Amino acid sequence: MSTREDGGRGAPIGSRDDLVRYIEQGCKAPADWRIGTEHEKFGFHRKDLTPLAYEGPSGVRAVLEGLMQRYGWLPVMEGDNIIALKRPQGEPGGTVSLEPGGQLELSGDPLRNVHETAAEMAEHVAQVNAVGADLDVGFLGLGFSPKWTRAETPKMPKGRYGIMTAYMPKVGTLGLDMMYRSCTVQTNLDFSSEADMVKKLRVSLALQPIAAAIFANSPLTESTPNGYLTFRSHVWLDTDRNRTGMLPFAFESGMGFERYVDYALDVPMYFVYRDGKYLDASGKRFRDFMAGKLDVLPGQLPDLEDWADHLSTLFPEVRLKRFLEMRGADAGSALRVSELPALWVGLLYDHTSLDAAWDLVKDWTAEERQGVRYGVPKTALATRFRQTDVLSIARQVLAIADAGLKRRAIHNAAGHDERVHLAGLHHVVNTGRTAAEDVLEKFHGAWQGDAAGAFRDLSY
Repeated sequence: MSTREDGGRGAPIGSRDDLVRYIEQGCKAPADWRIGTEHEKFGFHRKDLTPLAYEGPSGVRAVLEGLMQRYGWLPVMEGDNIIALKRPQGEPGGTVSLEPGGQLELSGDPLRNVHETAAEMAEHVAQVNAVGADLDVGFLGLGFSPKWTRAETPKMPKGRYGIMTAYMPKVGTLGLDMMYRSCTVQTNLDFSSEADMVKKLRVSLALQPIAAAIFANSPLTESTPNGYLTFRSHVWLDTDRNRTGMLPFAFESGMGFERYVDYALDVPMYFVYRDGKYLDASGKRFRDFMAGKLDVLPGQLPDLEDWADHLSTLFPEVRLKRFLEMRGADAGSALRVSELPALWVGLLYDHTSLDAAWDLVKDWTAEERQGVRYGVPKTALATRFRQTDVLSIARQVLAIADAGLKRRAIHNAAGHDERVHLAGLHHVVNTGRTAAEDVLEKFHGAWQGDAAGAFRDLSY
């Protein structure tokens, strides 16, 4: 989730057109398209497999301070608390931030190709492992906490999370599990025009459950199988239906920036950020804010920073800001992180592949798209679709992405093009076996029913 820093207030928003123009300004020429990758992981104490509290000699704050001392990261503060890290101005590396339950997130820089994404991730893993070794702390790549109860999971001192924690039980039964016990990997991609955005949004929405199936990796909860292959994906189905889902309106005639703005205006707010503090605006509408009728700031009008904050609190399967965010995948091993951008870049950043992907999904009905979304959490690649299954679709999707990366023809120092980052996904679709099924086999076999094996075998 986003991390906010204090800044000067901008001019008040004058009209709905300002909101549309804000998103529209994300349009970029294809030569300027970039790839952003975000990745979360669970930190834990190696000695007893407990989660990291914020304070303490080997807590989350100690990890952040270790990254500052060893690698020159700079703190982002909220009051007296370090809540994120950033690089010195002009240096690459993205930002490191805290998720609600202490999950550590890397929000990577906008990079030119998947090779750079893989290198960024490798450097990040090396840094957190080095600091972790000093503190006897490990980091685990799974889509959902395999062991800890919600009560055992610590809370991080970020103001927005307190507001969300109070609000989530009002709108769903699993929102707190999403916040405190899940981890994801996400890819952010650009568009060149409104029409290009719409086509990419539609393709990525339709295929997001397919990606979730391929990356399924959350079959354990509180030390036992939970009956799902991607429990994280299931959690999103009952988090907050006002701000999640498959956005069926995106496939209707007239879809564009304005239609998304109208959707966002009616999604309830969480907060407003003023003078370093989060003010609880949960349940209010941004439309009311624009009319000066927000009761926590009576008579005040929002600016574009408020709009950007609000857009960051919408959680559909694909989120539109000034770029598109692919949000459906469980976290996994460090190598799996670069596989997600490889998949979506191959599909969306090559015109021939984008056309082929659209041809694959364009006649799917809203009911069919939603049916796959409901089925994938439990059965992943075995989920039925029409006269076939998701595995068959996944194989077609991966072939389209592979061809797209081949046409991009961007090579690393070893002479490999970006298809090298699809190797793990080819293994999944060739075998029809997800990481979640591998975890369950180990749980019932080598781990002898003990989820502690996940911390031993699946940590970075």
